[in-house]
Order: sequence, then structure tokens, then C-alpha cells
Amino acid sequence: MSAERLTDRVWGAIIERARAEGANPLVRHVLEACTEEVGAAGCALSMVGATGAHEPIVAVGEHCEELEELQFTLGQGPGVDAAVDDGMVLATDLAHERARRRWPVFAPAAAARGLRALFAFPVAAGAARVGILDVYRREPGDLGAADLATALAFADAMLVVVLDERGLVRSGTDQSRIGVLPERRAEVHQAAGMVSVQLGVGVSEALVRLRAYAYAHDRRLAEVAADVVARRLRFAPDRRGMTDTTSGNGMIDAPPNSDHDQPEGGA
Repeated sequence: MSAERLTDRVWGAIIERARAEGANPLVRHVLEACTEEVGAAGCALSMVGATGAHEPIVAVGEHCEELEELQFTLGQGPGVDAAVDDGMVLATDLAHERARRRWPVFAPAAAARGLRALFAFPVAAGAARVGILDVYRREPGDLGAADLATALAFADAMLVVVLDERGLVRSGTDQSRIGVLPERRAEVHQAAGMVSVQLGVGVSEALVRLRAYAYAHDRRLAEVAADVVARRLRFAPDRRGMTDTTSGNGMIDAPPNSDHDQPEGGA
């Protein structure tokens, strides 16, 4: 299946659940759709703070909320490792000795509850880690190529939902609107095109950078796009290939926790 068709299928599954409730897509809808599409026992979202702290937010599926809280309490588990290492962690058998050595309390606890595999996927925008999508399965074994691709597509969808309504997710509420489909306003697309030229990347990657900036600075995407279009904000690669943003007044807004160089070009 092509990437475009897979993305359409993933969003279709999410929207179907949202429409059934007469609501916009919520984090819970993403988790429920992912659970069904990859044949999982349940899925969960945890958020990652600036220090790499891993905090459970929403879970669906029997025992999943309990195990998410256990990972948070113990500071161990595939989701915790994914938050720290900034990469996928695929635990194919939590009852295996290797898993028990790596996660000596969490792995046996998960296996005792009948959950034998856990796959943790970063929900990230470039270098900005937003959260972790945990996919639980009852049977041991890997996901397989098709389900792995689907889970990654759901992680991308989760990024959109979380970044569009970051404040509600961080407060832990899932009763209000927690994100909709990507912003379609012409100004956002215009801004993505401008950032694409500034950074020398594709438009899709430029949109991710815009969303990451909005998240890091606790701003709405539309507001950031308006600043880019009005040339009050410019994205410029620094000498290490990272991204600095230069505002129109000459000030530098650096990515969080970035010990960066000054950009070579002007605003």
C-alpha cells in the first residue's frame, strides 16, 4: 500500500469514530482506531517533557492504563526508553529473559496481565519529541511490515492531533476538543511553502517544522503561519544543520534545550 493510501486509511478510521460521536477527532479516537487497525490489545499516549520525563495521558484497552502508570512510576519500560532514546522500542516478548533483564519489574508485570508485546513509537516533529504511542499486544512476536507501517502512520496522526490542541492534552482532559485534521487555511500552506524554501526541505517537512515551533512556543499554528507570511519570523538552518528561527526584530528564538550557533544568514 502506498504511503498516501495508508495515510488516508488511518485518518478515515479516526474520523469515522469521531463522527459516530458527533465530535472532532480526539486522542482517544486515534488510540481506538490504532488498536483495531493493528490488531492490538490496546494503545496509549504518554507525553514527553523538556527533560525527557514520560507522563501517561490517555490509554484504551484492558490493563493498558495500569501499565502506563507503572512505567511512569518505575521509570522503566519500552515507552520510557523510547522517550529517552528518541527512537522506536520494539519489545516482542515481555516474558523473555532478555526483557526481564532490561525491565525487571515492568516486563513481568505486563506478562502477568497477559500483555506479551509492547511497541513504543515516538510522536515527534523533527527533533522535538512530543510524546510516545504505545501499542500493546497479547501475543508475542513482531508486528510485521504492514502493521509496523500502520502504527507509524498512527504516530504521525497523533502528532497532528496533539499539536493542534496541545493545552487540552497536557491538562489531561479528553472531554473537550483535542485537535482536528491538519490546518487547511491558505495562509498555513503559504507559510509552509516559504519555510520550505528557507530550509531547503519539502513542504510536508516544512509544515512539521511549523507545528513543532508552535508547540515549543505554546502558540497556535495559524499565529505562527501569519508571522512567517508577514516576514516577522524566518526559519534558517544553522551551521550544524539544525534550525534556528529569527524574528523580524533580529532576536533569535532557539529550539528548546538547544545549545545552538547563531544563524549565518540574516532575517
